[in-house]
Amino acid sequence: MEKYDVVILGGGNAGMGVTVTTRAAGMSVAMIEARDLGGTCPNRGCTPKKVLVAAAHALHGIEEADRHGITVDTPRLDWRALIDREKDMIRDIPSRLSGLMAERGVDVIVGEAAFIGSNTISVDGRELEARNIVIATGSKPRSLPIPGAEHLTISDDVLNDPVLPRAVVFVGGGVIAFELGHVYARAGVDVTILESLPHLLGGFDADAVARIRGASERIGIRIRTLAWVKRIDKVDGRLRATFVADGVECSVDADRVVNCAGRVANVEGLDLGAGVIAHREGRIDIDDHLRSRSNPDVYVCGDAVWNSPQLSPVATYEGGIVGRNIVDGPRHRPDYGQIPACLYTVPALASVGLTEAKAKEQGLGVRVHVNDMQGWLSARTYAETVAWSKVIVEETADRIVGAHMVGHAGEELIHLFALAMKHGITASQLSDMVYGFPTFASDVRNMM
Repeated sequence: MEKYDVVILGGGNAGMGVTVTTRAAGMSVAMIEARDLGGTCPNRGCTPKKVLVAAAHALHGIEEADRHGITVDTPRLDWRALIDREKDMIRDIPSRLSGLMAERGVDVIVGEAAFIGSNTISVDGRELEARNIVIATGSKPRSLPIPGAEHLTISDDVLNDPVLPRAVVFVGGGVIAFELGHVYARAGVDVTILESLPHLLGGFDADAVARIRGASERIGIRIRTLAWVKRIDKVDGRLRATFVADGVECSVDADRVVNCAGRVANVEGLDLGAGVIAHREGRIDIDDHLRSRSNPDVYVCGDAVWNSPQLSPVATYEGGIVGRNIVDGPRHRPDYGQIPACLYTVPALASVGLTEAKAKEQGLGVRVHVNDMQGWLSARTYAETVAWSKVIVEETADRIVGAHMVGHAGEELIHLFALAMKHGITASQLSDMVYGFPTFASDVRNMM
């Protein structure tokens, strides 16, 4: 039996976050990872996807070139070269992270981990015992129990496919569908999004989502809500997605059908029962300190936490909290209220804090400042197709409780609002700042 102070299951952002404090405190730490160090975000998610999004930005800029008096020929995207560029960008990430773990003094073990006791782990014939075990195994695509599900691809496949399809259907109207849909549409692909719920992009402000839907339809993306996909069939070498909408059975043909029905905690193979870890359908019951309620020696962080945002920076943040709780005792709790979320469409959607609906649901007395900024000088200068903001301010305290932006460099400006919310900077104080001009940031003072 090999003994450690901490054993971390998973080598992604959450697990890496745990190692900082624990190793600084001199604890012995082992990290078990079955695949690439870094996990989904740098290897199969955020980082490679952003390379494709950057190409979509370039195509969008070419589309708007005539607004600036520039005449250009019709662009041609070499999809295979773009995928090669994406792979080149991420190729050395696992090796660099391996070096970081070695420098930090973390023992990295390659293999599949499973509990064999409340404080013991088995990995490829080895047995490890630890005072603290951290589940940081990330998430995986939610399976769709429909006939023909074996024909579905996932976002990993999109990022690996050197062949540009003619038509793509996304099953689910979430972040991945919209981000990849915008890339595909600008590359000339016929894109359809089928969402079973009445609303898209759950968690984002409804008015902001309406702007993104309009921007998506402008570039040719077809979107259907309340569309229940019944089956996927192979027909004449292509795929046919059959769905029901408004009581009518419909179908759409495509070269790829991508499962974007959300992600679930990747804990299926851990044998949580052997670890005395209470759970239901993969959702581990945890307390406010990210500890298992039934086994307080086990912590959970990152996408394996079922009720927190599945975002890379959140995983790192939760990993840091778990590390501090292991060192200091369970006294640190996560606060998700000031963490921004961004949808990397073109234009992007950025959000922090409460939506207008949530603020009213909580009974807060708020001022809601909504601005269509497309006519503002900065938006006209850059020929923005959408420029919109909504800032929600608690009236009595002049406290910003939510901010939502579409376009207008919102994916960068949202951090000003997050900073103000975290450090108690009032709406008036943020407006009174002197900003560099002319910049998008200089418009913040006019948004409230």
